[in-house]
Formats: sequence, structure tokens, C-alpha cells
Amino acid sequence: MYNLSDINTIKSILSKNGFSFSKALGQNFIVDDSVCPRMADAAVPSGDYGVVEVGPGIGVLTAELAKRAKRVVAIELDDRLPPILADTLADFDNVKIVSGDVMKIDLKALIEEKFSGMPVVICANLPYYITSPVIMKLLEEDLPIESIVVMVQKEAADRLCADVGTRDAGAVTVAVNYYATADELFFVGKECFMPSPKVDSEVIALTLRSDRPYDVDEAKFFNMIKTAFTKRRKTIMNSLCFGSVTKDTLGAALDSLAIPRTARIEELNMEQLISIYTELFQ
Repeated sequence: MYNLSDINTIKSILSKNGFSFSKALGQNFIVDDSVCPRMADAAVPSGDYGVVEVGPGIGVLTAELAKRAKRVVAIELDDRLPPILADTLADFDNVKIVSGDVMKIDLKALIEEKFSGMPVVICANLPYYITSPVIMKLLEEDLPIESIVVMVQKEAADRLCADVGTRDAGAVTVAVNYYATADELFFVGKECFMPSPKVDSEVIALTLRSDRPYDVDEAKFFNMIKTAFTKRRKTIMNSLCFGSVTKDTLGAALDSLAIPRTARIEELNMEQLISIYTELFQ
């Protein structure tokens, strides 16, 4: 069995296969042998679980997941990597590599096909450039999953796990809060990767809500949120005036909710955002 966290082993595997890192795909492989076991422990509650991994690389996290889970399905975009993974993961008969783009794959159908009857979680070391789109896809598609454990850029982790209504919050923060509860688990320094990125990372856990506490039309609500956060430095009298919402209508709604007209969208908590939506659209 390969030591997939060892730099010399990684270099040997890559050299043997003529592999070079792709900056366009944000490829950084983990070379700290403490990181992936901790991620896998956080992601997999028991040996009865199935795991969907996004972006297995050469399989360092995949191997740790396979030791703990009943079945692992790893989705890999780079078509140079499946032959390498067939070698590095040869000792595991519970791993399936699926070639494709996670943003285009029907994940619900994949989960139903590969994990029939199993509880399922998602685990990934996400490339920085695609963090928010992937997380939003996982949250919005109403997948039969319990949780998402991902490694992301530290700045993204702070935003994803921020309290709604604080400076770190953004539109994605509101979405995470709507669909899940978020926790920052542990810090991962840039020196833990090869090649070393310019920024540090953090592992976070998103636990999906079994019952969402708010009754909204999700498309309308998140359109309001995304529109407002594109003008986050403006007052809500300006950032929330869009489509059929006039300043008179918006002002009356804010006054009835005792929300100052001079407030900014980033200053409003989840309950205030839901209340504004209800006043304007229900």
C-alpha cells in the first residue's frame, strides 16, 4: 500500500505517469499525513455509510475514507487521474472512480444508483476557484445526504461559517444557514500541500437540516439575497429595490418591521431577511 502523503512517493507516482499539476484545475495534493485521517473521521460516522468524494487527486483522502466507509464513489474531472487512482487504490474493493464534472453530474441519480439504502455523506478537498458553486449545488439539489465535510480556503471557510448579519457574511452564508448548520473543524496550513498554495485552508462541516425552519419560495428568496449582496455596501433602500419592488413599497415594509432604512444587507440577520421577503413577496 502506498504512503500517499509522502512527498517522495507522490513525486515517484506522478513521474511514473508523466503527470504535471494543472493550475487551471487548482490541483494541490495533501502531503501532511495527519490531515486526511482527521477529515475522514469527521465525515464518516460509521462503517455503514456511503461517501461521495469530489476531486480525489491521487487518492490520499479516498484511501482514508475507504478504510472507514462501506462504499466510496469519487468524482474526478481530470481524465489523467483515473489510471493513477486504479494503481494507488488497488487495495480497496469498495472504491468506485467516476470520471466527470461534479457541476454537470446528476448527483441524486448517482447516489440512488451507487448507495441504495445507505446513509450518505459528502467529503472533498475542493479547489479554491470552484468552492462556492460546488457547495451551492450540493445544498440546492435536495440530495439524500446527511452532511458535507470539505476543505476550503480559510477566507471561504470564515464566510461560509459566519453568522448572518456580520461583516464576514455573504449571499452564500445565507444559503448555508438556510440549508444547514456550519462548523469550522480545523486549520490546515499551506505547507501541508504540494505544490504549496499562497493561502491557508480550513476543514468545515455542513450538517443538513432535516426540516428547514423557513417557509419561502426559495427561487424568489435567493434572488432577493443575491441581488442585494451584489450591492452590499449600499443601503437596503438601494440594494433591495429591484424588479417590481419600489422604494415606497420597500420603505413601508422596512418601517413595519422596525428595520432602519439606512441599514445595509450585511447587517441583517436571518430572521430580518426572511421578514423582509415575507413583507415584499407573500
